[in-house]
Amino acid sequence: MPIGAETAVPNAVSVDCPAKINLHLRIGPPRADGFHPLMSWMTTVGLFDTLTMQLCGAGVPPAAGETPTPQSLIDLTCDPPIVPNDDRNLVVRMIKAWAQRRSDAGQAAVAGIRATLLKRTPAGAGLGGGSSDAACALLAAERLIAGEPPLTTDQMAEIAATLGSDIPFFFSAPSAVCTGRGEIVRPIAPPAAKWAVLILPPIHMPTPDVYRKFDAMGLGRQKDVETEPDWAAWAKLPAAKLMTMLVNDLEAPAFAIRPELEAIRLKAERKSVRPVRMSGSGSSLFTLFGDERTATEVRDYLRIHLREFGIEEQAVMVVGVGVPIIPSSA
Repeated sequence: MPIGAETAVPNAVSVDCPAKINLHLRIGPPRADGFHPLMSWMTTVGLFDTLTMQLCGAGVPPAAGETPTPQSLIDLTCDPPIVPNDDRNLVVRMIKAWAQRRSDAGQAAVAGIRATLLKRTPAGAGLGGGSSDAACALLAAERLIAGEPPLTTDQMAEIAATLGSDIPFFFSAPSAVCTGRGEIVRPIAPPAAKWAVLILPPIHMPTPDVYRKFDAMGLGRQKDVETEPDWAAWAKLPAAKLMTMLVNDLEAPAFAIRPELEAIRLKAERKSVRPVRMSGSGSSLFTLFGDERTATEVRDYLRIHLREFGIEEQAVMVVGVGVPIIPSSA
């Protein structure tokens, strides 16, 4: 678990919450419970939200001087303000689930938490921004009460799985294979390719819509999620070769819903002269590189040629691949 060895309780903890990309994503037909089995190789990338948390008992009084109620267990401020700061936000739900777990275990109640969340990872992009925020909220909360018996990685993943299928991955970051509906996580070596060009089209792709289209198109074979590649060999491949091996089964339904997204991918492939894949249910796109210089050159070229799709310059970026999650005392 990527937490430092400090024993003193910090006044505040700040975490850079990385986005993730699905390097390889296979989806099976829906199960009896409605969930789709999947097999995905996921890795963190260097696009971060920043979450800062502080215990009310550490110098931040509850609002109006009152003892926090369950509803005010966490006071979350988001930037930009349009980001929800109530139960629609996974950070709030995670802290409530964590506090309930402590209560069930007979541990001392948490006085209350004041938190700020600076959002940079767009929603509806297949980058797991909300899931990363939730995972990092739990890591930060555990750091805030350092000195008490900490939760194990498995215990944190157990809490996380009740809130979202992508969240458990972040406790095994920076690289893991996720199976089941995403909650079964096995850490593996990150790819040798340490850089990616990330493209963020101004398109919001609701995940349920993509899965409904996936089913309507009759896609998904069970054997695709049961036959795993040689991950160790794949991780060692040069970036260009690895890109030719990667698949995302959600591309077809996403492109059927938003044909312009496929047009962006095809244009990016032609101009970068290498495969470009979609992450998760979209709409973000990526391609991998072995060195930052080449990635930067391709980024600059794509910024020019993707303008016709309304993609702003800052929405085509170079990011590191396989970045760690390290909470720090603020």
